[in-house]
Amino acid sequence: MKQRQQEKRRSLFDGPDDGSQSAQAKSHVSADTARVEIEKLVKEINRHSYLYYVLDSPEISDEQFDRMYRRLKELEDQYGYTPPDSPTLRVGAPPLEKFEKVRHSVPMLSLENAFSHEEVFEFDARVKKLLKSEGDLEYTVEPKYDGLAVEIIYKKGVLYKAATRGDGYEGEDITLNVRTIKSLPLGIEPGHAPDELEVRGEVYMSIAEFERLNAQRREKGEPVFANPRNAAAGSVRQLDPNVTAARSLHFTCYGTGVARGLNLNSQSALFDWFKKNMFPVPAGYGVANGIEEVINFIKDLEVKRSSLPFETDGVVVKVNDFRLREILGEKTREPRWAIAYKYPAHQAITRLLDIVPSVGRTGVVTPIAMLEPVRIGGVTVSRSTLHNWDEIDRKDVRIGDTVVVERAGDVIPHIVSVHTEKRTGRERKFPIPAHCPVCGSSLMREGGEVAVRCLRLDCPEQVRERIRHFASRGAMDIEGLGEKTVDVLYEHGLVRHFEDIYKLTREKLLGLDRFASKSASNLIDAIEGSKRPSMARFLYALGIMHVGEFAAKLISANFQNVGELYHVQPERISDIRQLGGKIANAVSNFFGDEKNIQTIESLEKLGLKMENPDYKKTEKAEGLPLNGLTFVITGSLPVPRKDLEDRIEAMGGRAASAVSKNTDYLIAGEGPGSKLEKARSLGVKVISYEEFRQLAKNAGAEA
Repeated sequence: MKQRQQEKRRSLFDGPDDGSQSAQAKSHVSADTARVEIEKLVKEINRHSYLYYVLDSPEISDEQFDRMYRRLKELEDQYGYTPPDSPTLRVGAPPLEKFEKVRHSVPMLSLENAFSHEEVFEFDARVKKLLKSEGDLEYTVEPKYDGLAVEIIYKKGVLYKAATRGDGYEGEDITLNVRTIKSLPLGIEPGHAPDELEVRGEVYMSIAEFERLNAQRREKGEPVFANPRNAAAGSVRQLDPNVTAARSLHFTCYGTGVARGLNLNSQSALFDWFKKNMFPVPAGYGVANGIEEVINFIKDLEVKRSSLPFETDGVVVKVNDFRLREILGEKTREPRWAIAYKYPAHQAITRLLDIVPSVGRTGVVTPIAMLEPVRIGGVTVSRSTLHNWDEIDRKDVRIGDTVVVERAGDVIPHIVSVHTEKRTGRERKFPIPAHCPVCGSSLMREGGEVAVRCLRLDCPEQVRERIRHFASRGAMDIEGLGEKTVDVLYEHGLVRHFEDIYKLTREKLLGLDRFASKSASNLIDAIEGSKRPSMARFLYALGIMHVGEFAAKLISANFQNVGELYHVQPERISDIRQLGGKIANAVSNFFGDEKNIQTIESLEKLGLKMENPDYKKTEKAEGLPLNGLTFVITGSLPVPRKDLEDRIEAMGGRAASAVSKNTDYLIAGEGPGSKLEKARSLGVKVISYEEFRQLAKNAGAEA
């Protein structure tokens, strides 16, 4: 009797537990009533998911949760109504044929790394110097999750799209896969939702799930994942979302991109907002008043991290105040207001068997340590960089030594120290070679540089390295033109220059090692498919000294085509915000070389047609009040520096990072630095913020 009374009192949230009651539901519940119940169930299930998957403090049993979920699914199926944030949308999508590309509204920058407490103190000193502050600064500190960086876009409170970080500017659309992550809300409650919000964070896999997944793969005879990070990345990049759903992935938020309608003034306030709206935040994050408290947090987490349920390879330190971040700005690829302290995550002791010099694509000869193979952090390591001969001398590394090797995250394994007490007397030093190990030409070492270089441009290893780089995924992305294939083509004299790649034919490939009919056709198709690269990819592919993917993007945003770079002056490059003198000189030198220009023109004759989606079209600037004028900003101003830079560019001007003879105006606020002295020495006009506003107004715009 008591059981029947309990069943009679059961709420809609409990739902039916068999098909017969479910069948009656449609005939007894109106569409409006069902809609209300569906929305209540969605809200309640999402709340319980947050309690279970994020806070690890469930209020109901698994059986009760499953009963609620079944009731929701039945009602949605019967009445054809599924809210956009319904948990039933997390699974069941059909497989994709490929990942589409997604451009980030705001670049996803990487972080500068620190490997010692001293480097963290130096970071604090740099920040204080830039801000002209002597007192303690407030920082946020959070564990650095070892996972995959992603961006999740919400529009009007509903999860709209998700993308990988990619190259920082463009990633892959992983929306269907990210929807399967149960700790991530599919929607934001009305009234709290900004118009558009780009949430940035890390997708990761717990250590327990990683071990379970690998055990399962071993049983099936499948290759295991090296570490939880690789497992998470591989799970997110599945074309079939059902495979992703079968693996328990987690998410944690660390910041935002575009946030229209979200007015917060600090990182700690952002984390509070995330928690209030059921977004997962980094475990145990905190606010530190001064760099000493930051170091204490780093030390404390180092003790605790072995007991954490996820892999962490360090601590992320950020200036808490968003206004101060605006003043600090960014370098080429990294914000000045944040740093990632990396723990010495994985170390092992092994024997150094030999030292072999390796020639890179820029001619730099690097000593490589050949090691007795050893497992470090789930990976077998048999080679390690020794960086340069100064480093060898500093650590007194000798062939035959017993050494400590470290591998942290994605950092190339390197030798930390030598156990000199284990020497037998048979160890031997490895001097700087006098000649290139590949082509035999004399090696050069310029004054003030640690690098030893082979200057012979036709050095076979340099040529091969340049071609491998040219064809790599971030550059021309020619699938099938990897290291071994390049070696085969080089040895047969088929590829010695970039142009030779586009002169290959199927007939030339047939009969070579590694090439049958299909593989030859596939490579020719891949080469043909690479003929329409973006200008940024092409610039990166050329292998210009100091020009990585990020710098190539910035250059492409300021030049309509490659031809505009021919004989470019270094000042024109250094005028681009975030690009410094080294990059400017390297680009100017490269495009001042007639042979390099001839190579590019030859490639164009062979069918290369570059597109430039990054270019800020100059026609938009024509007719704008500040068109053709270059401004540099220094000191503290009444408005955030980035806002002013954006305003200048919106009015047709250019906001540069360094003063040069091409600068028209220096806008100087309180406490100007060395830029003021340089501007005066070059005769650049110096104006205040109010004078800038008046200048813009006189030119026909309200600043």
